[in-house]
Amino acid sequence: MNATADMKRAATDFGHIVDSRPLDVITARSAAAVGELLSYAGPRGLPVSARGGGQALYGQGQAHGGYVIDMTGLDGVRCVPAERTLTAGAGALWRDVVRAALAKGLTPPVLPDHLGGSVGGVLSTGGFGGTSHRYGLVADWVRELDVVTGTGERLTCSPGRRPDLFRAVLAGLGQCALIVRATLTLVPAPTHVRRYRLYYDAADTYVTDQRRLARDSRFSHVTGQSRPALGGSWRYMIEAVAPHPGRPSAERPPVDDEPLIGDLDHDRDTEEIADLSYGEYLHRLDRDERLLRATGEWDRPHPWFTLLLPEEAVPSFVPAVLSEDAQQGLRVCGTVQLRPLTGRALRAPLLRRPEGELSCLLSLMRTAPPGAPDVVRRLVVANRALYERARALGGVLLPGGALPMTPQDWRSHFGPTWPDLVHAKDRYDPYRVLTKGYGLWA
Repeated sequence: MNATADMKRAATDFGHIVDSRPLDVITARSAAAVGELLSYAGPRGLPVSARGGGQALYGQGQAHGGYVIDMTGLDGVRCVPAERTLTAGAGALWRDVVRAALAKGLTPPVLPDHLGGSVGGVLSTGGFGGTSHRYGLVADWVRELDVVTGTGERLTCSPGRRPDLFRAVLAGLGQCALIVRATLTLVPAPTHVRRYRLYYDAADTYVTDQRRLARDSRFSHVTGQSRPALGGSWRYMIEAVAPHPGRPSAERPPVDDEPLIGDLDHDRDTEEIADLSYGEYLHRLDRDERLLRATGEWDRPHPWFTLLLPEEAVPSFVPAVLSEDAQQGLRVCGTVQLRPLTGRALRAPLLRRPEGELSCLLSLMRTAPPGAPDVVRRLVVANRALYERARALGGVLLPGGALPMTPQDWRSHFGPTWPDLVHAKDRYDPYRVLTKGYGLWA
């Protein structure tokens, strides 16, 4: 890729809403190269951001008037089966991680749904997956990080080594240091899984069953969606996955589904049951990505927005939101994600979550029409209105969506952890040049 193409690529992101022109794009081949750039840019006050998979939605990874570091050259992946660990460069994609781990019969406990994001990018935001109700964030399973601070210093951190830096980097939005390498914990992977898709007409019944599945251990993965139904209404779908021995044989009788779903209140006539290899399941969104790229929707604006809601608010809040005119585009082009979360599983201190043990992630994954900036602006305004309504109910923003935030907004968002973040910022990025696209600092 030539310099012009690099600049064009770095000027936008998956959101296709915010455009920003950096001074230059630097391809990093080593941690030393990242350190050299920050040693130069920091004292001069030049913004620096890292770019891996380019999955940001609202310019968070851009660096107007500064430098974008292309991390894709830091893509090495090394699995150590004896230690059940995997070390990956920040620019490695999660599909590379999955390939290396599955080759040894292992897997990270939590994986993002979409495997096209980079290791550094997902760990900087936290990362949710189908197992988050049991195992928390992708970032909660990091053993060690190699990072470069805003002054260009290369450091290694872990829970026992520079723990303040470790805590500030995971789900820290790239504010205190840039990840260049991460060591992850692995666990044994199943060879096959059985996937259940269960449908509901009522949000309260759906939430009750989703929580029941998230609370016990019958399923390894529990996610969900709201899908448009006839007459302008919405249906709710639980996707639950359990390890499976594979195809029936003389030695393996057919699996009895009744113990897994027999006590649930879903619509029995529409349930969908499929057996997949574990690798097939992890790559389940690859076909959707190919289709979106083929139709051009991948390159359209994506004013996505994600909230963490107290579980008790979901049965009333979600149907009300989906009935609003501003969200009707989701019926034609988009996805509504709903997934259960358990407070004790979420350990990264900078991830803010609702009070109480039970919560739910709501993500409005919209695709706006091309060449319609007024539509995008209206959806961003609608995101702000939803944010304020959710806050009044005890909801919390999941950073990274299409929502402009002021420094005061961020101070309120981080609440009691704000002083710790400020202290880490002052110590590790005193020039305040890192990842300015989030707008945390005036």
